[in-house]
Amino acid sequence: MSTLIAPNPLLPSLVTALPGPKAQEIIARDHAVVSPSYTRGYPLVIKRGEGAVVDDVDGNRFLDFAAGIAVVATGHSHPRVVKAIQQQAAEFVHMSGTDFYYENMVQLAEKLAALTPGGVARRVYFGNSGAESIEAAIKLARYHTGRDKFIAFLGSFHGRTMGALSLTGSKVTQRRGFHPPLPVHHIPYANCYRCAYGKQPDSCHVECVKVLEDTLFKTILPAEEVAAIVVEPIQGEGGYLVPPAKFHEELRRVADKHGILLVHDEVQSGMGRSGKMFASEHFGVSPDIVTVAKGIASGMPLAATIARADVMTWPPGAHASTFGGNPVSIAAALTTIELLEEELVQNAARMGTYMLNRMSAWPRKYEIVGDVRGRGLMIGIELIRDKASRERAPELRDKMEQLAFEQGLLVLGCGPNTIRLCPPLVITEEQADFAMDTLEQCLPLLA
Repeated sequence: MSTLIAPNPLLPSLVTALPGPKAQEIIARDHAVVSPSYTRGYPLVIKRGEGAVVDDVDGNRFLDFAAGIAVVATGHSHPRVVKAIQQQAAEFVHMSGTDFYYENMVQLAEKLAALTPGGVARRVYFGNSGAESIEAAIKLARYHTGRDKFIAFLGSFHGRTMGALSLTGSKVTQRRGFHPPLPVHHIPYANCYRCAYGKQPDSCHVECVKVLEDTLFKTILPAEEVAAIVVEPIQGEGGYLVPPAKFHEELRRVADKHGILLVHDEVQSGMGRSGKMFASEHFGVSPDIVTVAKGIASGMPLAATIARADVMTWPPGAHASTFGGNPVSIAAALTTIELLEEELVQNAARMGTYMLNRMSAWPRKYEIVGDVRGRGLMIGIELIRDKASRERAPELRDKMEQLAFEQGLLVLGCGPNTIRLCPPLVITEEQADFAMDTLEQCLPLLA
């Protein structure tokens, strides 16, 4: 008599064709009433999630290496986060921290001020999303400096509200039809794999920053009119690009020289994702303002704009949010940070190293893999046509995303032609192996 072996609950199990019948019905209803501006890579209709696995409405189980776009840092429905949410919701759900006081808002502000790199006194503004944290940074920079212009980077993504969109340099479809933007000048980001100036990796970062001093500041952009340089320590939507430390050092130097604020957008790279609490810690540069969201409350809507205390001096009423710093979201964030400090930042660093060590051979092994890069559990795999041309291959990236889904692995793209791996920080070695095995099975099918 044969013995049935139960599927591993930590790995995928597919029981229907994808999408299943229930998913198809829900997707059809969605198409009739939900905004067509949403982007959906593949037909997943989630029913529940636990840790790094999610079940769809038809009973299929997937391994989630997208984490709700790098949001659920502690995994789906971590029991300690759920308990914190339940306890706070039973006490009170809302009282608007812009008009009244509650202790857990103070606790979280104290924690974030202490964790943010730089060793200086900081103050914290709370919002609901990454775009809101960027909007607050824009307004604060203008208020503090009395200047109105900004420097941002090609390939950057900072959000879709008008100020954040003005900084965003990711895709034209995100900007088309929404002009005029704020006065923002975009320069190349230090992508050493694909240097915009054809330089060697040890010098391309200098060329990127030289555009500011040798070109913009001498021709069309007076340095004394620039309020802030806004940069992602590791560029997210642009392709999970990791610049040399010198790039950030040069930006800090230029900012200091001209009285410009340096803003680090850590919405995607912060809260442990890079293997450190803040990605800027990899580069040894302290920003004046930091924006965080996504992983801060492991799925609950919350964002923070963290600034030097001598910068955040705007008066009452200058900026506020009815729901920003919601007490239930803050309860989730306090527990999330506890889990990050206890083990999950360390796990992100360990599992990221484990995966990068294995995947570092892929550019040599596969003709269509141009580069594998990242820090912690923020890993990008760039797909190209071939080594000779290094031509970007977005259609191969999109096909790989679909093939992985059909094998039970959830991944997302970023940049023109990159697969990003940004799983919950709770993943195990077994889950990492499954993800890498699946991707290696997909690669030959792309040729």
